[in-house]
Amino acid sequence: MGDGSLAIARRELAVLRAEKTIVLALLIQLFIAAFSSFLVVGLVSLYDPGSVQGYQVDVALSGSEAEVRDLARVVADQPAMRPVDFPTEAAALAAFERGDVDAVLVAERRGGRTFVRATVPDSNVETTVTVVQVREALQAYERAERTERAVFLERTPLDLPAEGGSSPYFGFTYTVLVPLLLFLPVFISGSIAVDSLTEEIDRGTLELLRVAPVSFADIVDGKLLAAAGLAPAQAALWIALLRLNGTAVAHAGLLVAFVASLAVFVVSLALAIAVVAPDRRTAQLLYSVAVLVVFGGTTVLPVNPSNVAARLAIDSADTTSVAAVVVLAVLAVAGYLGLRALTNRVDPAVLG
Repeated sequence: MGDGSLAIARRELAVLRAEKTIVLALLIQLFIAAFSSFLVVGLVSLYDPGSVQGYQVDVALSGSEAEVRDLARVVADQPAMRPVDFPTEAAALAAFERGDVDAVLVAERRGGRTFVRATVPDSNVETTVTVVQVREALQAYERAERTERAVFLERTPLDLPAEGGSSPYFGFTYTVLVPLLLFLPVFISGSIAVDSLTEEIDRGTLELLRVAPVSFADIVDGKLLAAAGLAPAQAALWIALLRLNGTAVAHAGLLVAFVASLAVFVVSLALAIAVVAPDRRTAQLLYSVAVLVVFGGTTVLPVNPSNVAARLAIDSADTTSVAAVVVLAVLAVAGYLGLRALTNRVDPAVLG
């Protein structure tokens, strides 16, 4: 890229500073990264309602005496639940209607099997948390019943898999928050590139740019440099802010290189679409579909961008993860070379 491309890139960045929508998007990402230490608590309550701390679910229990006794023992073991015995199902439901309890569990023995009927709130702000807590209690009850009745089987069954004990905050941070902050700037950069080139064509300013001593390829290179350069710069800033908030992010250099490679590839794809389909609405639609197909298609692979980013961030990367970064860098170079070949073959006068 020559001086002409750098001049175009500086012009693009100056234009972006005046775009309120882009600035607002950057400020939203900045807010999420800068205040992630307490925002993640509220976000995790949506991602995993069962992780909400400080909320207790009172559960009314009724039904067959033996089953209720076993169910009460399991419910009492749940850290956010408190069992309340009732002599009849009608009394339990009456307490539920009055709001004295949050849910009702009726356990009955029929035909050698135990049936549990659950009643939870229909619709209020506590419904989701209550449903999640009741579900976990019933899963624990089923596990306990299977273990207890295994002694009556003729053959010894396989042991049940151990229950997971990972923190939902850890899982949310590295599987949702970090990939979001790393990849969202990439997709925004691609959209910016599409708008930038198609607007030049629509407004006729592309012809004015060509009056300067720059070629069409230099103009496209400048737009690519400005759009693709934003993503790794943001990624580096977001990682620094996450670390400042106490979220450990390992392999920052590899993550920034990973984002830079992805940005070059995506922005090259976006600009190629804008060259082939210079109508703004058509180009944005094609770009959105292409990104969904490419990025969505990678999710079925064992090594996908989100997985690589998470493994790098938690310092559990292996040779496969590092190889994925290298492969993406190669794809970025190939994407840029393909874009350059396309711009060299296109007559910009036809686009205008």
